[in-house]
Amino acid sequence: MSDSHLYNIELEWTGNQGTGTSAYRAYSRDHIVSVGGKPPIPGSSDPAFMGDAARYNPEDMFLASIASCHMLWFLHLASAAGIAVTAYRDDAYAVMKTNPDGSGEFTSVTLSPSVVITNASQVEQTKALHGKVGGMCFIARSVKVPIYHEVKVTVEA
Repeated sequence: MSDSHLYNIELEWTGNQGTGTSAYRAYSRDHIVSVGGKPPIPGSSDPAFMGDAARYNPEDMFLASIASCHMLWFLHLASAAGIAVTAYRDDAYAVMKTNPDGSGEFTSVTLSPSVVITNASQVEQTKALHGKVGGMCFIARSVKVPIYHEVKVTVEA
């Protein structure tokens, strides 16, 4: 296995409404994210920043990236530990602050996974695995924002 991987996307702004960026309100923030052979992702900015609420914004995708990476690593670690996970759902949220100059950053990410397992004796072990994921997840290791976990584990009936 190679120790480096290359990822490519194509990003195309589709928001020129005839006069380009001639004025702040003269253009749409709409764009398309494409990754070879996969369905395109319709993007925009957050509605608070003149974006289209029906499209994904970078903040949505940032949080989705962290949450999905966490889930995939958790499932791997659970499998390796002999924990049978039968369902996983995360209602994740992130807090972003904006500064007076218009810049901003995320101040926290909270993942709230609800995990269903088959063995009641593995509940605490399952919870503990979430703490190990941050050291493995490529995305979590690449961001500076603190990532918290509010884990709920239930046993399949």
